[in-house]
Amino acid sequence: MKTLIRYSVAALACSLGLAGPLWANQVDDARKALERGDFATAAPLVTALAEQGDANSQSALGVMYYYGQGVPQDRAQAAKWYRLAAEQGHVSARYFLGLMYESGTGVARDYAEAMKWYRLAADQGKAEAQNNVGAMYLHKRGVDRDAVEASRWFRKAAEQGLAIAQTNLADLYAVGHGVPLDETEASKWYRLAAVQGDVKAQKTLGNLYFNGAGVPQDYAEAGKWYRLAADQGDMIAQWYVANLYENGQGVAQDFATAGEWYRKSAMQGYAPAQNLLGDLYSAGQGVPKDDVLAYMWYSLAATDRILVEAGFVASRKRDGLAAKMTPEQIAKAQKLVSEWKPVAAPSN
Repeated sequence: MKTLIRYSVAALACSLGLAGPLWANQVDDARKALERGDFATAAPLVTALAEQGDANSQSALGVMYYYGQGVPQDRAQAAKWYRLAAEQGHVSARYFLGLMYESGTGVARDYAEAMKWYRLAADQGKAEAQNNVGAMYLHKRGVDRDAVEASRWFRKAAEQGLAIAQTNLADLYAVGHGVPLDETEASKWYRLAAVQGDVKAQKTLGNLYFNGAGVPQDYAEAGKWYRLAADQGDMIAQWYVANLYENGQGVAQDFATAGEWYRKSAMQGYAPAQNLLGDLYSAGQGVPKDDVLAYMWYSLAATDRILVEAGFVASRKRDGLAAKMTPEQIAKAQKLVSEWKPVAAPSN
């Protein structure tokens, strides 16, 4: 929300130098209301300015309609105001309008139209639009698939410091798609994105260090990057951290800490973590030995329909464990399974 307020304020601030004295007063009043978060006061002021044809105000009003700030939430109205600003060359409005056409929000989904507005904003230098143009080429949305062209646009945005574009460019270097295969170049771009907090880049850079791909193999360095992604709630990174502690790779072997990280991942529904947490309970490593909880975690992992192999392994472990349990224990474990609900990763 604060980011959106800052955007609206910045948009209106751009109008101050272009307005006559009366109009400048209106812009200043609207800007101050937005800075206070007083959308009810800002809405009529911004609307009046937008109706006078001010592109910055039209774009700001689009944001307000999109999120229902001081006006009823109305995505079609948001698209209307974005379009009016976009047709005047407003770069952010062009980008936002592209997003709406790509997602089919407030307008009918139309990849070609989305590409049109992204490209206009990209040609004006907007990094987010450049990244999205790259993604449209990569995924054949509104244009023919062209990995070389995708890499060109990802690079433009990446060189402006946009983390997601740096990760996208790194992905292409990692597999040699649209660019030469170059794990060293991939690691360079992943690192640039990772230091900005991009979870995928942190996790993938951890993988590169773990496997010695494009960088020297270094389990401790792998753990550092996995941990940064894990602390942001990524369930696969949490599983990686747990693996390192269980196996003593880059850290002292510590089954209790491994169990803590497996639990974080397992609670989000990641079957491999549920499976290995079941192993810890079954063996009493790092946690008290508890066949009921082991059965529960194996059963949850066994229901996974995406990671089928992990589910199959877990089901075999569960069935083997059940042969040593009493009917009462099995019933208790099955009750826990029926009551279990996954938790969402923390939002950042």
